[in-house]
Amino acid sequence: MQPHGLIVVGVDGSAPALAAARWAARLAGLTGGPLEAVAVWDFPCLYGEHGLVPPALDGFEPEHRAARILDETAAHCAVPLRRHLKAGPPGPALVTAAAGAALLVLGNRGHGTPPEVPLGTVAQYCLCHASCPVVIVRAGGVSP
Repeated sequence: MQPHGLIVVGVDGSAPALAAARWAARLAGLTGGPLEAVAVWDFPCLYGEHGLVPPALDGFEPEHRAARILDETAAHCAVPLRRHLKAGPPGPALVTAAAGAALLVLGNRGHGTPPEVPLGTVAQYCLCHASCPVVIVRAGGVSP
């Protein structure tokens, strides 16, 4: 990895994502590279009679939830990090955010993946499509 190279970490508020953010922050501290945390939000849709219809959920604001996740992640990192919100499907959004980065760091699974599954769909997508190296961190994983 190049010194001073951008490290991008995908966060979703899960324990593996927090472990990934801490791992990435330690690496950024060692290399002197900038760290960017990316939270992706997408408004969930339900299938209805007339196609995709957003659910009517009072107070449900996924963009604000993603922004809170970025704030909480920043509070757990020992180095400054840039915060970036992206809208859309998580895999493609993270791959796009990591274009030109030295490294993409992710947790092994997010909230939607059952505990017995070792690697979630977003991590799998990023491993297959990212243009930079990808590091997958498990909650309770090892330090860099």
